[in-house]
Amino acid sequence: MSGSITSNKRKSRAASPAAASRRADRAAERRVAIVQAAMDEFIARGFAATRLDDIAKRAGVAKGTIYLHFKDKESMFEELIRTAIVPFVGRLAAPLPAGGSVRDMVEALARMFLQEVAGTRRGDLVRLIIAEGPRFPAIADFYYREVVSRGLAAMRALIQLAITRGEIREPKLAQYPQLMIAPMMVAVLWKSLFERHAPLDAEAMLQAHLDLIFGPRRPT
Repeated sequence: MSGSITSNKRKSRAASPAAASRRADRAAERRVAIVQAAMDEFIARGFAATRLDDIAKRAGVAKGTIYLHFKDKESMFEELIRTAIVPFVGRLAAPLPAGGSVRDMVEALARMFLQEVAGTRRGDLVRLIIAEGPRFPAIADFYYREVVSRGLAAMRALIQLAITRGEIREPKLAQYPQLMIAPMMVAVLWKSLFERHAPLDAEAMLQAHLDLIFGPRRPT
């Protein structure tokens, strides 16, 4: 009898790591579902009008489950920014490819932004921050710390590198890296406000903008 009990205990201990792993997987899946539902609700209703009850209903979980992952609506929105926007900003700090120009890198990053942010739900999040940030300064502050300040610092470094290499002749541009990313922000805003009136060729606008900063590309 004692042998049977010992055997059961061993089986229980052996099963515990697997059971714990399954629980962790289910918790991770619920967290992803909550974040996805939060994005849907924020985009559909705006930050102010979004309720945790609606997020829970859309995610298919009890409202109390949300509090196992997030303390409030603000922390949930911050998680959206971390997962949807911050990774893109990290690409700005990547080293320049061997043999590549700063313009090539800026162009590739800007094109990536137009494809992965401006015309997508990530762009909807950016527009939401622009629209409601003045009413919720804590959210605007978080976005500035996690996205804007990092993006500007990385872009300033690229501009300074371009100046050192002779690709950019105007040294004052390093003081205003906002000018380099202006077309991307215009594309985000234009997409939601004026696209139905005057469709914007954001790619062509980007090329014209880079020509003004770096000079026209030489024929190959």
